[in-house]
Amino acid sequence: MLQKRHGLRRWALGLALVVLGGCASLPTDFEKTPSHALIEVEDTRLGRQTQALALAHPSESGFFVLNDGLDAFIARYALINQADKSLDLQYYIWHDDLTGRLLHNRLLHAAERGVRVRLLLDDLDTAGKESILALLDAHPNLEVRLFNPFASRNSRMTEFVTDLGRVNHRMHNKSLTADNQATILGGRNIGDEYFDATKDVAFGDVDVLAIGPVVSEVSQSFDLYWNSEHSYPLSAFREGEPPSEGELAAFIRMSDEHHQAAEGSAYAQALEDSEVVATGAINQLPFDWSPWRLVYDDPAKVGTSKLDADTHMAPALLQMFAQTEQDLIVISPYFVPGDKLTEYFGTMVERGIRVRILTNALSANDVPLVHAGYMRYRKDLIRNGIELYEFKAIKEPDDAPKKPKKSRWSGASRSSLHAKVFGFDQRYLFVGSFNVDARSTILNTEIGVLFASDAEGQRFSDNFDRNALLKAYRVELDEQEKLVWITEHDGEGVVLDKEPETSWWMRFKARLMSIFVLESQL
Repeated sequence: MLQKRHGLRRWALGLALVVLGGCASLPTDFEKTPSHALIEVEDTRLGRQTQALALAHPSESGFFVLNDGLDAFIARYALINQADKSLDLQYYIWHDDLTGRLLHNRLLHAAERGVRVRLLLDDLDTAGKESILALLDAHPNLEVRLFNPFASRNSRMTEFVTDLGRVNHRMHNKSLTADNQATILGGRNIGDEYFDATKDVAFGDVDVLAIGPVVSEVSQSFDLYWNSEHSYPLSAFREGEPPSEGELAAFIRMSDEHHQAAEGSAYAQALEDSEVVATGAINQLPFDWSPWRLVYDDPAKVGTSKLDADTHMAPALLQMFAQTEQDLIVISPYFVPGDKLTEYFGTMVERGIRVRILTNALSANDVPLVHAGYMRYRKDLIRNGIELYEFKAIKEPDDAPKKPKKSRWSGASRSSLHAKVFGFDQRYLFVGSFNVDARSTILNTEIGVLFASDAEGQRFSDNFDRNALLKAYRVELDEQEKLVWITEHDGEGVVLDKEPETSWWMRFKARLMSIFVLESQL
């Protein structure tokens, strides 16, 4: 009995520590100077390169889709290197790995040559990276801010108990804007798996490089977040003295050493095959020029769970769906449509619209809990006439013609879908950070852009059909209303009656979670 009492005391003490740890409050005594995108930037390298193109396409913006991970990395690297006056970066995740360190190095050198660098990060991924961020922030031309930060810096998980209503909202936006003249936005975070720089699992993703008037709109969005009440200077959480000039200089030297070592890597050699490198200059890329629509959530979304067109971008996306006339393609790695959207897709099919959906298979999904929510809707989607596909975890080559490569870099052997792209009527594309699930709709903030391209839209649709059974499984119902997965391997059709590439235990856990999982949190 005495032992039980001691156990209860320890449990009570532990609970008290959790509650007390969660009672920490956000700082209030700090300086936060508002700042905005620079306007007089035409006389920059990027401004001079893009000005003639913009004048030739009045009232339009130019878009270049970055499907390839190598292209996506080198495009960011090049924009940072070419920036003369300002860099604005907004990311959900920034890993301390090869590509993350390389881009840190370029930011430091941009700051060294006088470029104003504003780096806004969601605070969920910054744990364990405080020292690196503090050194970056120590540069007089580089400021780091954290969006919706955790008050308890050393016990963040406690706030998911004590302050879930606030910290459960995250900034999922991803953009990089140089000199208010060129921007990259889409689905990629900063990390090796997003840029095909790992031998483990690579994330298949999509970004778009944009120039023209749309860039100013992205900058306005960034300013809204940067100056938001939910963004805090990193220095507000500093304990003790900031890094000294000597420590910053040592950090830059170490960063340069990492950069120099990376220059001889197989990955660096592979970057030479990039289309972005081959063109030599941004104005030589084959941009598609068209009207556009940029949509993004207001940062005030983190303070409410009510779906409102004034703060949430989801209603604008639904308008895009409603305007579809013939063909809709939805690519979303995390796909939990709910009853209403499942029914809505069915009404689209009834109107004669072809609806194709691609999401991750269980074996490819890096968040199995999301798959547990999605699997509830598969049968209804198929019954409603939707063509449903699940992305393979095993990386399969597509049948597109291959360019000769200078390097032997092969990348990862396994992959996971991470792209968020919608195709409308084989003409319009929406590229962004938005997943078709409740988290993107209600909880997290997102951004994306809709633009027109006959060539890219047709290519997107054709590639989907051509590679669907190579890179994914078509999910259908057999005569007994049981799910089957259809694919091709070595030129032959294959039909499977279980979740592909999974163990009994993986399937059991997914089915069990599907009973209890709260879709509002997915």
